[in-house]
Amino acid sequence: MRDRYKFVEKDGIYFITSTIVEWLPIFTSETYFEIVIDSLKYCMNNMGLNLYAFVILDNHFHLISFSADMSKTVASLRKFTARKILDKLQMDNKEWLLNQLAFYKKKNKIESDYQVWQEGVHPELIQNHEMFLQKIEYIHNNPVKRGLVDVPEHWRYSSARNYSSNDHSVIQVDCSLI
Repeated sequence: MRDRYKFVEKDGIYFITSTIVEWLPIFTSETYFEIVIDSLKYCMNNMGLNLYAFVILDNHFHLISFSADMSKTVASLRKFTARKILDKLQMDNKEWLLNQLAFYKKKNKIESDYQVWQEGVHPELIQNHEMFLQKIEYIHNNPVKRGLVDVPEHWRYSSARNYSSNDHSVIQVDCSLI
């Protein structure tokens, strides 16, 4: 794996992406979005995660964040959300999605019958303030680009509202670096 796909600086702020295997649409109702939000809140309160920006779409999420041990924090976030997503899919009788998650599971993943997240998060170290702003703009415009909303702050599961109207009702975001 190349260095650009690793958490290389302990004190760095990172842009990360986590994608559902084969881009399957898991986040299609509030309860599934809340699994990620609740896990982020847990990581913020218990693992020192500092969240600067985020967006959750139907099959992936982006974060700009910092933690003293980003690799451990992100691994914990993904492991916890995978378990909760699988539990919820089973509760909701989403057999088609469960079958897809089983079908696309990597053969080396022997601890589970399913694989929720694609391997890797492709962390990008935020090099400077210009890059920080560019990544925030990319995150906030992701739902607009996908045709889900007309303006970024209309997407509930994004930090665009935090920045545009100081609305931290979904999750608290650190807006101090802007």
